[in-house]
Amino acid sequence: MELRDYIRILRKSWVLIAVLLFVGIGAAAGYSILQTPKYSSSAKVFVSTSGGTTASDLQQGNTFTQQRVKTYADLATTPIVLLPVITELGLDVSSSDLAKMITASAPLDTTLIEISVTNVDPTLSAQIATSVSESLTLAVENIETSTSDAANVSPVKLTLVQHAEVPQKPVSPNIPLNIALGGLVGLALGIGLAVLRETLDNRIRNERDVELITDVPILGGIVFDPKASERPLIVHDDPRSPRAESFRTLRTNLQFLDVGRENRSFVITSSIQSEGKSTTAANLAIALSDAGARVLLVDGDLRRPKVHEYLGLEGAVGLTDLLIGRAEPEDVIQPWGKGDLFVLPAGKIPPNPSELLGSDALVNLIGEFNRAFDVVLFDAAPLLPVTDAAILARTVGGTIVVCAAGRTHKNQLKGAFTALGNVDAPISGVVLTMLPTKGPDAYGYGRYGYGYGYGYGDTSVPAATS
Repeated sequence: MELRDYIRILRKSWVLIAVLLFVGIGAAAGYSILQTPKYSSSAKVFVSTSGGTTASDLQQGNTFTQQRVKTYADLATTPIVLLPVITELGLDVSSSDLAKMITASAPLDTTLIEISVTNVDPTLSAQIATSVSESLTLAVENIETSTSDAANVSPVKLTLVQHAEVPQKPVSPNIPLNIALGGLVGLALGIGLAVLRETLDNRIRNERDVELITDVPILGGIVFDPKASERPLIVHDDPRSPRAESFRTLRTNLQFLDVGRENRSFVITSSIQSEGKSTTAANLAIALSDAGARVLLVDGDLRRPKVHEYLGLEGAVGLTDLLIGRAEPEDVIQPWGKGDLFVLPAGKIPPNPSELLGSDALVNLIGEFNRAFDVVLFDAAPLLPVTDAAILARTVGGTIVVCAAGRTHKNQLKGAFTALGNVDAPISGVVLTMLPTKGPDAYGYGRYGYGYGYGYGDTSVPAATS
């Protein structure tokens, strides 16, 4: 994925990301509040060696001291040091439990040992740190004396140079740090889930998803209309609406498609049902007629015909009657509206739709229609459930594939193109339907010419819409 894909994912899933961000912050804050505050206090011990007056002796002594400091720091958490501390302070803990509270460190290139104690009692932490430092000095003196020369003088001396002070503020929990870490974890989890969800989402969402599947041009986009079932003929019912304008834009793009070719018939189909192919065909036919073209809209869906219902026409006779030779075109083609729009319903549903659509009779009819009309539009059945549309598509001038955003899966659209490719059907382009009007996948009219005129053939300028 590219950077713009991640930006789109963030815009699309910002609610999920924000929720997990606040959940992480809340969890970290709750954890911090439930934790018992702990305090830390430190004491410092200086390690030195005796003997020697020359510079060489002093240098050797300093080197010897630095080498022993690390050993003495490790000695601070051993029972030989801690047991006297437990006795002195009357602690009810074992030496191993006490060692867990103590941290002894020796800064690099120094002869200092810093002893830190963390405890829930600030006073006790200071007392333990001081007591451990004092016990360490005695333990080292006894050890070094027992291994020194006959004079029983320790060559090493430990001096408590900084007593531990009672801390005023706890060192844990670190509420700001915990909240920051919780927020980062929540943010990372939210972004990860958003990317995972987008990766697993196999549906067509926008033009880019189509472009990743095929090089076929996108002829236009139709925005989602929640009232589409109530007013399917939006170009006729509300010609000033933005959705109606998108059909006029589609009309303009179709008029410039393969200019000059003789076969001006197109099949309008889709991968699966309920993608808006029939309403697209009807509205496009009305838009072409409004532009002055002589248009024939043929209901080629011989399984679930819808065109006659949308246009309010009688559908008892139609294409099937022509294909079996029971009627003539002038007997079944019906005019519609005030323009040059004519409609050929599907007629009675036959038992063999595929055979009828693949017959020579249909090829002859298409030739007659191309001579009599400027544009012929066939509304065909979906490509994946049946082969009707593929059979019809190989005999016309072009195929327009309707794809519903948010509904059609990518493999379904691929399957539709594969079905058309298997019969060498010419593909003119893709029309995206049900595009959202808000959000990162929102449809932008500007890409397809909205705002740059209403296509040739219009004689009036529509009123402004909001």
